[in-house]
Amino acid sequence: MAKKHGKGSAFTITDIGGTERDLSQFCDSVELPQTVATAETSGMGDSWQEFIPGMAGATISISGSWDNTATTGPDVVLGGLMGAGGVKTNGDPPTFEYGPEGSTNVLIRYTGTAILTGYTPSSPVGGKVSFSATLLVTGAVTRDVFA
Repeated sequence: MAKKHGKGSAFTITDIGGTERDLSQFCDSVELPQTVATAETSGMGDSWQEFIPGMAGATISISGSWDNTATTGPDVVLGGLMGAGGVKTNGDPPTFEYGPEGSTNVLIRYTGTAILTGYTPSSPVGGKVSFSATLLVTGAVTRDVFA
């Protein structure tokens, strides 16, 4: 498959009421690092470390242009989740959908649930007003395609 430009990426998250909100137009970066925890099993006298795999986990980092548009802007959506303890009003973690290439049919997407653990509006004197947010994925990340 051909290489893709990041400008077509898509990111949505549910707000505190459970409505899916598309933050793609505000984001300039989305990262979804996935890791596997390890446990060391080395013994006395070993020359090299030995490990066994543990559980997988993931985080999400997003950043972009700050916007306070009612119901759809990242300040309202993410600030609302942060005010509710990082989860929706009913206590469930919000769901996310991330398409590194975009959100049209047959393109790869990653989905799951994640707790919003950080939200930072930023306004440097010489730059744009922006935001960054971090989410801790709870449960599995599903990789499939947009239908």
